[in-house]
Amino acid sequence: MEFLVRIEVGLPADMPEERRVSLLASESARGRELMEAGELKRIWRIPGRLANFSLYDVTDATVLHDLISSLPLWPWIMATVEPLAVHPLESANAAPSVVSGKD
Repeated sequence: MEFLVRIEVGLPADMPEERRVSLLASESARGRELMEAGELKRIWRIPGRLANFSLYDVTDATVLHDLISSLPLWPWIMATVEPLAVHPLESANAAPSVVSGKD
């Protein structure tokens, strides 16, 4: 099942720079692991913000939650999750009536 996830990270302004750099490096490493495992399919950054849109392909919402909560930045993450369904225009076997909306 595919999920579109928007992640906003709100690190405290008073977080020591060394800790921030370490967390961001750990986050990148974990993201690479998720991509290599085929669970994180795509990721786009939102310019000017510590935020992204990402596309996950996992069996269900519980697995997705487990993956997101495994991220090193989890304590500072605000996530919005949208489950996705195949659109009729993308379905290789879509019947013309499904695409046109006619019976």
